[in-house]
Amino acid sequence: MLRLHDTAIGQVRELSLREPGKVSLYVCGPTVYDVPHIGHGRSYLLYDVLVRFLEWTGLQVDHVRNITDIEDKIINRANETGRDPADIVAEFEKSFYDAMDLLGVKRPTHDPHATDYVDHMLDLIGRLAERDLAYETSDGVYLDTGAVEGYGLLAQQSLDDLQAGERVEVNEEKRSPLDFVLWKKAKPGEPSWASPWGDGRPGWHTECVVMSLDLLGDGFDLHAGGLDLKFPHHENERAQAVGLGYTFARHWMHHAFVDVGGVKMSKSLHNFTSVVDLLERHDARAYRLLVLRSHYRSPMEVTPDTIGDAEKGLDRIDEFARRFPRDGAAPDADAVDRFRAAMEDDLNTPAAVALLFDLVRKANSDRDSAAVAAAYVVLDALGLDVRQGDDEVDEATAALVSARDEARRTRDFAAADRIRDELQALGWVVKDTAEGTQVHR
Repeated sequence: MLRLHDTAIGQVRELSLREPGKVSLYVCGPTVYDVPHIGHGRSYLLYDVLVRFLEWTGLQVDHVRNITDIEDKIINRANETGRDPADIVAEFEKSFYDAMDLLGVKRPTHDPHATDYVDHMLDLIGRLAERDLAYETSDGVYLDTGAVEGYGLLAQQSLDDLQAGERVEVNEEKRSPLDFVLWKKAKPGEPSWASPWGDGRPGWHTECVVMSLDLLGDGFDLHAGGLDLKFPHHENERAQAVGLGYTFARHWMHHAFVDVGGVKMSKSLHNFTSVVDLLERHDARAYRLLVLRSHYRSPMEVTPDTIGDAEKGLDRIDEFARRFPRDGAAPDADAVDRFRAAMEDDLNTPAAVALLFDLVRKANSDRDSAAVAAAYVVLDALGLDVRQGDDEVDEATAALVSARDEARRTRDFAAADRIRDELQALGWVVKDTAEGTQVHR
């Protein structure tokens, strides 16, 4: 059975299932106010691999990934651009799904929108207030974190330590700096809903609680997201559910960041590369391979060297596939067992990738049909597609490649980009190498 690191206890343990044969998974989705960056790409590729592996083992996965379509960042973006928040949401939700489709990320079972759950959130806040766990101030309704037993579990810190680490709060009406808003009273021009505490909108931390409980039920198997969500977002989700007597998530999983020069990538630091920017220059499958080469709990560096090395690995896989098409042979049972063991050991994708390349080497050196079949088993389970098409370059394409190399040599990058776009429109994957432009289908 799969063993994963559980943030709540700080140890790797078996993912025990609420219902035999079924996995209930909640992954925190995007706030749709900007284009997705490659940190989002890592996150959703990781959970795509997790879902694919669970399904490969024969389990049925109920996968929920929400869309946050009401939040401060969306409102701020709308105010900055003079646009309607709904237009911002529509544009960047489409951008998100377009990017995920390019990466080969499967759609979740459910993708609920926060605004469809406002009534549920109002009900939850009301029940918290009835238990004296929530209180009203002049600007909203807050959760009293000091009244929730075990607050700080995911942060692995005590309430006193968390309070000591908090910055001084401007809002003097709050009982504690750790208390967080459940309902924000409306400001002029902002989207709002009616409530017992006046018109307003839900706080971010309340959204995922109601969506996960509604779609997956209490005691669902796994709640997942990035390390930046561990505290306060996931801790604050958990606090609301625990305060109302729910078990909530049985297991918590968090992945590490994408680093740029040793610094976490984020939009606020302006050091992010969008998924679309990356995929205009590199094969989407190479980014999946790069993600797989890094253990999910370790930082992942994305540089021209690391993505270039992943593309070289991808070339070896494609060459293997061209040499050895699927032939229906029985896979090497020991290799398949080793793949399963690696993945069940805290989703050890680097070991799984190492096994894949061992099988490719064995196939190339020994023409071993069992190794070939096992390699395809691993490729399928990891969602790594192969290309076996005809890569013969016609004269017109060769002329474009030559023209692009000349444009790059003379530093006419606008022309080089224009020719790259033309080649891609013709169905070619374009790669920049030390030897010049290379293309393949």
